[in-house]
Amino acid sequence: MSATVAAALKKIAVALLTDKKVLKTIGGIVLGIIILVIMPIVAVVSIFNGDVNIDTDRLQQMVVQNLSAEETDKLQFVEDTMVGIENTMTAAGFDARRAREAQVLYVLALSDYAHEADFISKLVGCFAQGQSDADLIAAVNAAFGTELSAEDFTKVMNTIRAVYISTAGYIDPHSKNNLDLVEWAKEAYAHGWGYVWGTFGTVLSRGFYKAKAEQYPDEVGGYADFIESHWLGRRTADCVGLIKGYGWLNPDTHEVEYGTNGMPDIGADTMYEIATEKGTIDTIPDIPGLAVWREGHIGIYIGGGEVVEAMGTQYGVVKTELSSGRWTHWLKIPYITYLEGDVGAAPNESRVWRILYAEIGNPYGVAGLMGNLFAESGLQSNNLQDSYEDFLGYTDTSYTQAVDDGSYSNFPSDSAGFGLAQWTVEDRKTSLFAFARERGCSISDLDMQLAFLCHELETKFPGVLEKLKNASSVREASDYVLVHFEAPADQSESAKARRASYGSVYYDRYGQTGG
Repeated sequence: MSATVAAALKKIAVALLTDKKVLKTIGGIVLGIIILVIMPIVAVVSIFNGDVNIDTDRLQQMVVQNLSAEETDKLQFVEDTMVGIENTMTAAGFDARRAREAQVLYVLALSDYAHEADFISKLVGCFAQGQSDADLIAAVNAAFGTELSAEDFTKVMNTIRAVYISTAGYIDPHSKNNLDLVEWAKEAYAHGWGYVWGTFGTVLSRGFYKAKAEQYPDEVGGYADFIESHWLGRRTADCVGLIKGYGWLNPDTHEVEYGTNGMPDIGADTMYEIATEKGTIDTIPDIPGLAVWREGHIGIYIGGGEVVEAMGTQYGVVKTELSSGRWTHWLKIPYITYLEGDVGAAPNESRVWRILYAEIGNPYGVAGLMGNLFAESGLQSNNLQDSYEDFLGYTDTSYTQAVDDGSYSNFPSDSAGFGLAQWTVEDRKTSLFAFARERGCSISDLDMQLAFLCHELETKFPGVLEKLKNASSVREASDYVLVHFEAPADQSESAKARRASYGSVYYDRYGQTGG
């Protein structure tokens, strides 16, 4: 392989901006390399952003026809390394976006180390949950002796992140529900999606843009200059397309597949007309994931008095206030399920998050655990199981006091759930009682219960702790806690979805900032 091609391998990350399927074929790798060889990197980015037309099929065909056997072998090694990185990152509990970051590092700066026997494990070892780009690059520099720039890495990754769809924070990526719709809307806003009439969340390639301009000459063609300078290469949607795009999202491929999952291709007014649960805006319930509507336009209520909407070509996807007076009605979208997500703020929930995060170190795991704790006790450390209050003749406060002062001695064996995790069985309540006595504190002391919870995870439930540390979604962590730690009588799908929905709320509140 020529020195020019070898050097170009270090910049192959730009090829990651194309369809993910490119990574599955040698031809796709070849295409990335040859484009980098014959054009400066700025031009490469502009291709994938849609500013340059190129016959990629013809270019790839020309390259493949002229490859030597040695060059083919070297390119096969690149592909194998890419796949190996993806598989190892996934096994380590990282989502597809983090796996792509590792691939970018490989091709941008670490290809010279790729033939080392432990290269992939060494690279993956540089990653941690809740990590900043600066922390990641510092770890890579320490591991490989490089002097990479975090700023340069961030610039490359921001281009990829702008079009990447993450379902890691979803309650259940394979069902369609209001809380995951909210996550979808928040991501569209955070990544600055654009607005193009007739689009629904796909990346606006030049070909797709031209097709829409021909289909809607006024609504799209009339904004040609603005769209070409602002939205090409980004994900775009119109107002109802923002909702339909979520309905058509395939969580396995992270692609928006038109007309799938029972979501019809209808307009905003039709969606309102066929909704069975709706009302005037002054009667809107505080349910995240409702749609808000006025004639000809629709948005997504995300809770907290805020709406995410694809506002118009010159605005893109924006966040606005529900109280703006722009909406006349609300509705439950007919094609999705509405889950409970009403998790009021507990007085000490931020402290609970910090302590559990120090133990677990993975926001998905912490959120999944906290969602279960909320379902059990409302995060109240003195909570006595409701069904036992009348049976025992105690309230939360009087039960706690009686246990603390010794006037009630049946705490370990009364089978009443108590505390954050609603400890119920005798051996666990016996251990909790002893733990409190050793520390000279109340049986309801929050810090004591959190310490005991962490102690249980380390000693009695190490498998649960391992899952929490490596979970790649709130739902994955939540389901595992429900079945293997809390083990309530109700382990139905609805119970799992409900607990995961609670966890999603905590992930929204605290997960983006790590600990």
